[in-house]
Amino acid sequence: MHAAPLVDSFGRVHDSLRISVTDRCNIRCFYCMPESGVKFVEHGEILSFEEIERFVRIAVPLGVTKLRVTGGEPLVRRDLPLLIRRLAAVPGIRDLALTTNGVLLGEFAVPLYEAGLRRLNVHLDTLDRARFLEITRRDDLGKVLAGLEIARQAGFSRIKLNAVAVKNLVEPDIVPLARYARENGFEVRYIEFMPLDAQGLWDRSKVLLADDIIALLSREISPLIPVPDPDPRAPAAEYAFADGSGQVGFIASVSRPFCLNCNRIRLTADGKLRYCLFAIEEDDVKTLMRGGASDGEIAALVRRNIAGKWEGHEINSAKFVAPPRPMYSIGG
Repeated sequence: MHAAPLVDSFGRVHDSLRISVTDRCNIRCFYCMPESGVKFVEHGEILSFEEIERFVRIAVPLGVTKLRVTGGEPLVRRDLPLLIRRLAAVPGIRDLALTTNGVLLGEFAVPLYEAGLRRLNVHLDTLDRARFLEITRRDDLGKVLAGLEIARQAGFSRIKLNAVAVKNLVEPDIVPLARYARENGFEVRYIEFMPLDAQGLWDRSKVLLADDIIALLSREISPLIPVPDPDPRAPAAEYAFADGSGQVGFIASVSRPFCLNCNRIRLTADGKLRYCLFAIEEDDVKTLMRGGASDGEIAALVRRNIAGKWEGHEINSAKFVAPPRPMYSIGG
């Protein structure tokens, strides 16, 4: 018996939960983390696999059917395939995905597939080794490309590449990434650069806008045609190449905010519940769990969190305030 769905005051129904399993990462992308002096959460403050599974089992009767495991870099969390196996086995979960930077994918692709994972998003901004090093501060492009090939051979059929679009940096990478994806059966999703670095690096002039990328790809490869999305609440606007080969997606949080369709909630690695990537407030699930709270009390907290959700992040207005946590700490 399912309870009433998770609906906020704007009528948005929430069925998608993003779970960060760690705030640690093995690369240092400049738009996400500083090069040094990063303060990570103590291991004992991170939710255990048992606590994560318990939260998911509480969330499913409230209407959650989709899970995405993120970080930091989730593959640096020890024994992650064990968690994937447990989450895949929860009745009511229809969709389970993982976002990774791909550095460890060669090692984990097969164990993840065997654990029940079928959907992967791999962060990849460039195919140029020097620019990869400039962006990530690590010389790991070869590992990522090798990991993608192993994942493809392991049987993953839906692999998406996430590329952050930073103006005056990645323009030379837009077309090569799309060609690489078309040749390998992947789909690139270009993500407009968002103010989530917590280092004050962002301003709107550094955003390479979706419309500019669409024009570039249409000119250089093949015209792009909008694809009506089967899920209007999906964050990406999908386009197909007119020559019939491949699709690309755009997560245009800056130029085309999709707040009014948002169906997502987030659980941070240290057990805080957030109704928005950019939220200022968050609710403490971990303290409730570790204090002996019942499933009903935790479900009530989830309902309160969603009920208080704002209309949107107002990223384009003077009222916008960047969240006090950086991206790696919130969860991608």
